Amino acid sequence: MQVLRYPGAMVATETPDIHRTIDAVWRIEAAKLIAGLTRITRDVGQAEELAQDALEAALRQWPESGIPEKPGAWLMQSAKNRAIDGIRRRVMQAKKHVEIGRELESQEQEMPDWDAALDDPVGDDVLRLIFTACHPVLSTEARAALTLRMVGGLQTDEIARAFLVAEPTMAQRIVRAKRTLSEAKVPFEVPRGEEMELRLGSVLEVIYLIFNEGYTATSGEDWVRPGLCDEALRLGRILAELAVHEPEVHGLVALMEIQASRLHARVAPNGDPILLLEQDRSRWDHMLIRRGLAALDRAERVAAAQAIGLGPYALQAEIAACHARAHVASETDWARIAAIYDALGRIAPSPVVELNRAVAVSMAEGPAAGLALVDALLEEPALKNYHLLPGVRGDLLFKLDRKPEAKAEFERAAAMTRNARERALLLKRAAEC
Repeated sequence: MQVLRYPGAMVATETPDIHRTIDAVWRIEAAKLIAGLTRITRDVGQAEELAQDALEAALRQWPESGIPEKPGAWLMQSAKNRAIDGIRRRVMQAKKHVEIGRELESQEQEMPDWDAALDDPVGDDVLRLIFTACHPVLSTEARAALTLRMVGGLQTDEIARAFLVAEPTMAQRIVRAKRTLSEAKVPFEVPRGEEMELRLGSVLEVIYLIFNEGYTATSGEDWVRPGLCDEALRLGRILAELAVHEPEVHGLVALMEIQASRLHARVAPNGDPILLLEQDRSRWDHMLIRRGLAALDRAERVAAAQAIGLGPYALQAEIAACHARAHVASETDWARIAAIYDALGRIAPSPVVELNRAVAVSMAEGPAAGLALVDALLEEPALKNYHLLPGVRGDLLFKLDRKPEAKAEFERAAAMTRNARERALLLKRAAEC
């Protein structure tokens, strides 16, 4: 990701080191800062404004005074002072002088030990913030944008670039999301019981959406956007330490770690895509693979302790692990992968899962067996505009030496995708027919 372009930035060009330090501090402290302020103000929008005010104050003062020993506590104290100033102004404007003391005293009583709160490890406030930003009252797109803004610490222009929309459009989306949360009076809390399960699914969906947009961009000129994968992984790792008894959280982290291990091998020097079976596996990041396998083991142990089966993310991580354990493509256990997809289809049925199962079956039993399963999905409404359906069908027809039919399918898939790199790859496959 690029260095943040802070609002009102006043860092001199001759102080690049302190600029990088402030950037790092903001990345680390933003979520805790906004979360702590939200707990006090009960308003995500107001909390973010106070946090940004504190950041601007840091940008003005730190280049001259130096980085404070406890930068998070400094930012929180600055935001606290702005909050109290705001209360004082509102009270003065309302000419309620006699109430100033009582209101300020009340606010002080509600506030925690700021120094301790900000320099302690990430706590429940960040978990509450994640659940608030991912509330189902918002659209999926709004949840993703607000999560990157509030928890990821990204600026609006960065989020807009990531999702290839104009900055004003993304700004409006974020403003509307904050207003919706405020008007709906969404509580700043971690839900419990059944609501927790429902909301956790929303949180994981948003984090995986962010990761997938980085792993395979839906549109634009780039095949991958590693910065988005990094942000999703960071969010997932935070959540895994806050929700240690949720196996699906560890399953999602495992899935993202293993998938991310392939990022450098997925792109040729000229930016062209390199598909899984053609990748140089020596370029896979084996540290990420080890982390992913450890997270998968953690998911399995937590699920076993609760006497429950693995969920959709953990099962997908099992599939990713099958690929990670194969030193060369020919060693891949496709029969096991097909069996896992079969299990995944039982607990989270979807046409996309069936399409992926068809690919695994084709690798285990031959292209004819896979094509039969793909053809059964041709009338599926959910896949009507899904470019991978004709893409997969074209590949299977090509392997069966039905070249004219394969060419038509590749061309149809190319017309449906919005990613320029993927379109070029599909047209190249069509030309090979």
